[in-house]
Amino acid sequence: MPSIHRSAAAAVLAAGTLFAVSACGPDGPSSADGTSTPAPPPASASGPAPGGGGVIGGITLPSGIPTSLLEGLPKSWDDLKKWKFEDWDNWASKHVFNNPVVKDFWNPDKMGDSKPAEPAPPTAKPASDDGGTDPEPPVVNAVAMPRPYTKQPSGKVFFSAQGGRGNCSATVITDPQHPGKSNLVWTAGHCVHEGKGGNYYKDLVFVPAYNNSGASSGGKKAPLSELAPLGTWWADQVTTSPQWVVEGGGTGDAASQYDFAIMRVHSQNDTGKSLEETVGSAVPVWFDAPRDKLSVSAVGYPLYKPFDGQELYKCDGGKPTRLSFDALRPSMLTIGCNMTQGASGGGWFATMPDGRTALVSNTSIGTQQHTSLSGPYLETVAKNALDWISRKQ
Repeated sequence: MPSIHRSAAAAVLAAGTLFAVSACGPDGPSSADGTSTPAPPPASASGPAPGGGGVIGGITLPSGIPTSLLEGLPKSWDDLKKWKFEDWDNWASKHVFNNPVVKDFWNPDKMGDSKPAEPAPPTAKPASDDGGTDPEPPVVNAVAMPRPYTKQPSGKVFFSAQGGRGNCSATVITDPQHPGKSNLVWTAGHCVHEGKGGNYYKDLVFVPAYNNSGASSGGKKAPLSELAPLGTWWADQVTTSPQWVVEGGGTGDAASQYDFAIMRVHSQNDTGKSLEETVGSAVPVWFDAPRDKLSVSAVGYPLYKPFDGQELYKCDGGKPTRLSFDALRPSMLTIGCNMTQGASGGGWFATMPDGRTALVSNTSIGTQQHTSLSGPYLETVAKNALDWISRKQ
């Protein structure tokens, strides 16, 4: 199979369009001969460019972002791997997530009308094979997960944004500091934050076992008790990668290589039980998982046809291939899968040597032809983010 330039068809998998996006093609504006216009060169390393761009301490900053975004950043992205709890705390304290509970805000109509944000199409081609990109894997057809969903760690995330309401998929993960009583949820960075110097979304909630009974399947109306049988869980704290905050949302595909987020949530109707106790399951996160030994399954609630966002689906993708837009960052994991927008943030699972199922990634981007999905490889940066939010309570 020849090498495939998958970025020509890649799009962030968050169904619908909340924001005005570029009308250009996936590779940027086209020239008269039909080829893609190359992206402009990076700003000079001598300092910030007009509008806030430039290279500061080895970190390339897009133009137009607020200077306050520089507060707490490391001197380089490599230094980010060395961050300790105090470093994450210093950075996070300067980018505070504010999500006051609005009682009874989320109802079946608002959930049904939600369409996740879809940033502008990618502008860069992936790195060459030597730079960490393999040929695209064969497509795999998603299969519906059996009900009930109440013992599954999966669910949906809902949020409010400037252009409307959105949704994504997400997973209950274990909390290293609170074993058996986790309130932590793993999803994609673009499901919680605009990226590129933007803000966190509002009214951010997690709904475990969404549509557990199938009451809203087939276009049927269902009460909130059927859509959210285990309640709605509002986010108190959220962290995503500094790379996503600085670069994400259409400013560079390399941000997708760190497109993950972790939320701490609490039940809107306090029962005294944690999320993990309520759901009955949670999965550990397997950092630095050996790529060559993985057999991966991706789970999510795809929304675009032939799906409708009401059913939980799974793709057994097998051994993941690699996709990279920046060879200096860990290559993304890629599997064949025909799930569509709405699957964003959904968990990728593999079996650890001790036999336990663990989360190894989350859906970030996929081809416009819906032939494959890609997710970030979770290593030191993601591990330190989890350590911070686990200890922050």
